[in-house]
Amino acid sequence: MMSESVSACASTAKSVPITIARGDGIGPEIMSAVLAVLDAADAALDVEEIEIGEKVYKSGIPTGMSSSAFESLKRTHVFLKAPITTPLGGGYKSLNVTTRKAFGLFANVRPCVSYHPFVSTKHPKLDVVIVRENEEDLYAGIEYRQTVDCVQGLKLMTRPACERIIQYAFDYARRYHRRKVTCFSKDNIMKLTDGLFHKTFLEIGEQYPDIEKDHRLIDIGTALLADLPEMFDVIVAPNLYGDIISDVAAQIAGSVGLAGSANIGTGCAMFEAIHGSAPTIAGQNIANPSGLLLAAVMMLVHIGQGPVAERIHNAWLRAIEDGVHTKDYHSDVSRLAAVGTKEFALAVIERLGSAPKIMSPVCYRASDAASPVMSEYHYTRPTETKMLVGVDVFVDLPDADVNAFAKQLQDLTPKLLRLSVIENRGIKIWPDGSVYSLCCDHWRCRFMGEGESLTHDAIVSLLSALAQSGIDFIQTENLYNFDGKPTYSVSLG
Repeated sequence: MMSESVSACASTAKSVPITIARGDGIGPEIMSAVLAVLDAADAALDVEEIEIGEKVYKSGIPTGMSSSAFESLKRTHVFLKAPITTPLGGGYKSLNVTTRKAFGLFANVRPCVSYHPFVSTKHPKLDVVIVRENEEDLYAGIEYRQTVDCVQGLKLMTRPACERIIQYAFDYARRYHRRKVTCFSKDNIMKLTDGLFHKTFLEIGEQYPDIEKDHRLIDIGTALLADLPEMFDVIVAPNLYGDIISDVAAQIAGSVGLAGSANIGTGCAMFEAIHGSAPTIAGQNIANPSGLLLAAVMMLVHIGQGPVAERIHNAWLRAIEDGVHTKDYHSDVSRLAAVGTKEFALAVIERLGSAPKIMSPVCYRASDAASPVMSEYHYTRPTETKMLVGVDVFVDLPDADVNAFAKQLQDLTPKLLRLSVIENRGIKIWPDGSVYSLCCDHWRCRFMGEGESLTHDAIVSLLSALAQSGIDFIQTENLYNFDGKPTYSVSLG
């Protein structure tokens, strides 16, 4: 538990309840270092400590967090979390994903900043904030094994989630006087899912005429971020892309160990370093506590203790300027021998009340948390006409003669439907398909409606006929037009 002095903290401010977890690997030692700094800076905190991670997983709790731990978060609404270790093997759920979903932490915010010339980097002007959607996309974690050869992950993108995270990014830019918001997507390929994200970005962006708007495909965008990061200011991205590029940005800034992150919801928030638990160096007093410390700074701003956050952040910057560096980013620009975890924390404590001389000092207002970063969000569901026009039936079939299989399907197809295409791994095989494609046991068979009105009954009749013939259908996806426009992927090949 945190020392009594931390729980008692400054008499001038009301103590704010928070939950902490020391985690696994290097987690306990970097958390101790951070708590020491918070204590010395007189952060007004009422701390509850919970146990999460590897030991909890191995006790038989697949989420890595007990029900009592969840109850603590429900009481405090603020979580400062050290990194954890997820045991190898199946059956264990991501604790971060579980927490984000359970508490609606829809926005992941990761500032990545260059500390040139005191931390070695090729990009001295880097100063970018990555805002990542935090709940859906492929990270929804919906996966299936459907055949011997094939596994599937479901990529979910919803209009309300896209609207909310993009509005948050623009509101963040406005609150912190950022000039530009850039959207990253891959809608030249993922035309419906990433297309929705990009389209929503364009729509929401119209409400912010004071902020410059930009869009990049994720591949070239990542390349530009790695080479010319000064092009970017705030980046908003779907879950998977945002996770990847935030680590890229942190690394080119100088060290992943220097970056903290915030997971923000409408009623709760979680703060953590972006790095892992690094079990190979645990207990050696060499881990860098900076990522978790800067996450704690973000937490202090969030709970309205901006002046304390400012004091700690400026002391940290001064320590970096003075050459107090840990082993992970110690280089020829460092002026002192590498220091350990505890020694680094002591160096920050010694500089509380000081400001950097060369780097720009930070300034946080006590009022920064008086109102949410994001303006109030209201979702208005569009009114669209939905029409059923076909069905994709996925079939488990090894060693298929596709022409014979197509003839069998045509013979089984009821009225109101026709077999239009058969694909394997998303590539058209029939009719007149590729003879070079590698085929596995996972086939997509598309049936389109004949006539004006296709019904679910016709699809049920089709599936019944397939079942009676011994065809192993493993999944179906209905095909719809919305307002007369097809809203399903076209055949490739």
